Amino acid sequence: MKNRGRFLLILGVLLVVIDQVIKVLVKTNMTLGESIPVLGNWFQLLFVENKGMAFGMSFGGVLGKYLLTLFRLVLFGVLVWWISKLLKRTEKVPTGVLVGLTLITAGAFGNIVDCLCYGLIFSESTYQTVATLGSYAPFMQGKVVDMFYFPLWTWPSWVPGLGGHIFFEPVFNFADSCVTCGAIYLILFHWKFFAKE
Repeated sequence: MKNRGRFLLILGVLLVVIDQVIKVLVKTNMTLGESIPVLGNWFQLLFVENKGMAFGMSFGGVLGKYLLTLFRLVLFGVLVWWISKLLKRTEKVPTGVLVGLTLITAGAFGNIVDCLCYGLIFSESTYQTVATLGSYAPFMQGKVVDMFYFPLWTWPSWVPGLGGHIFFEPVFNFADSCVTCGAIYLILFHWKFFAKE
């Protein structure tokens, strides 16, 4: 149990550190809206900031942002509690289940850090200036930094309802990838465990 717990802790910390290093590099080296091609037009680093929930949706202004951040903190706490509970079980819990939950937890925490701290430690990112040390928002009001953009193709104009639209428009970050990969992995390979739970 101790070895698996130590492994999960190291994995979680490593994922959060990778996420934060990428975000800080983007925030302090790119202007808002700046794009750097990585694989032609198929994969770009595109710096945008997310004011609220996934895909840039907002939730009830300033009060909504406080409530959303509190909800994220509670959810993070529940995930940490659940993982520690699974680690203490006498019967063997598959390591894959614990790794999948750790991916989700680390991803959630990575975005929580942005909301809690980025407004306090960085100046406002704009379309003309790169952020420096400073402050642009109070505690719990920071924006989440997103940068991965995969505009794989544009639907042909003759496709009803989709014509002219990019196939995959969301801009996301490493933390989002951790949450998504962890969830898909658990659904595909460990659904029987959760069905029993």
